[in-house]
Amino acid sequence: MANSATQTHARISLRGLIASIGSSIFSVLMSVAAAQSRVRQVNHLQSLSDEELKNRGLTRERIVHQVFADSIWL
Repeated sequence: MANSATQTHARISLRGLIASIGSSIFSVLMSVAAAQSRVRQVNHLQSLSDEELKNRGLTRERIVHQVFADSIWL
C-alpha cells in the first residue's frame, strides 16, 4: 500500500491582497451609503402628514416596507 501526500502552497501576491482589501472596504462603504439613503427616505416619509402619505398611496405602517421592498423580505 502506498501513500502519497501533495502539498500546494497558494501564492498570495501583495498587489492581489491589497486589491482584495480595497474592494471589501469599498463594498462596505457602498452598503453604508445605501443604508443611510434609505433611512433618510424613511425619515422624510415619516415627517409627512397622513394626508400627504395617502396622496402617495402609502400608509404610515407601510413606509418601511415600501422603502426596503427591494432589499429585504418583510
